[in-house]
Amino acid sequence: MSLGLPSVLPTSQPSIGDLIRAPGPTFSFEFFPPKDADGERLLWRSIRELEPLLPSFVSITYGAGGSTRDTTIAVTERIATETTLLPMAHLTAVNHSIAELRNIVGRLAAAGIRNMLLVRGDPPGDPTGEWVQHPDGVLYAEELVRLVRESGDFSVGVAAFPYKHPRSPDIESDTEQFVRKCRAGADFAITQMFFDADDYLRLRDRVAATGCDTPIVAGVMPVTRMGTIERSEKLSGAPFPKALAARFERIADDPVAVRKLGIELAGEMCQRLIDEGIPGIHFITLNRSTATRDLWQHLRAGVRV
Repeated sequence: MSLGLPSVLPTSQPSIGDLIRAPGPTFSFEFFPPKDADGERLLWRSIRELEPLLPSFVSITYGAGGSTRDTTIAVTERIATETTLLPMAHLTAVNHSIAELRNIVGRLAAAGIRNMLLVRGDPPGDPTGEWVQHPDGVLYAEELVRLVRESGDFSVGVAAFPYKHPRSPDIESDTEQFVRKCRAGADFAITQMFFDADDYLRLRDRVAATGCDTPIVAGVMPVTRMGTIERSEKLSGAPFPKALAARFERIADDPVAVRKLGIELAGEMCQRLIDEGIPGIHFITLNRSTATRDLWQHLRAGVRV
């Protein structure tokens, strides 16, 4: 079904989909738009500190209900024009009509942005609340994928859930929904954060069993404080592995030890995934560079690619 989109052809950037399908894993970073001047300073300090690590690309998230839409576009454009980094913009369908989505896609294209990660998004205020379709919007992420692909030569990514999406009733239906997004035109996928390599490998295997070969990049966020564990469950909808939680609980009163263990465990998981032939790792930075740099260095010290 055509959505009647104007044709725009952004060609100034490499395709992230092509990078991910190339031999060897990609390494990339995720940032979120700042909410105030202090947040902006933190973001740009982190970007400048991580830029020398030469990531394959970086992504900029999108607030619930489009709350950071303009900032996402502005940050993505600035990264494209003022740094050596390849940016990817996030786009969600929450509270947006198709006309508004067309406008956003056009603005990104005008800024030379070719790469996008498309997700349906969570309801504003309460991520677990009822998801209400905009009366003139789209219902599923696969429709958003078609909308963007029909608008021009974009490289499109979608979200994957190693455990399963919190709104999916079971693993089987979650897999079916993911494959539909891929077949709608996604070039690649990036997972929600996870902390057990087996969760990713089971996802990869069940998707491959359907005949879908869309490459799935792993989303990784090391535990740097005890609060990360609770926050990760809220963000991912997946329970934190009990065995790992017990290890952290034993050193909960030692913040330095917690951070050290978190980086070590994330590094071990990443190395196992690399050994398994994973197409890429996407580090969720929370706009802070130190943990990401430490994990990167830990990984590089023992990486075998």
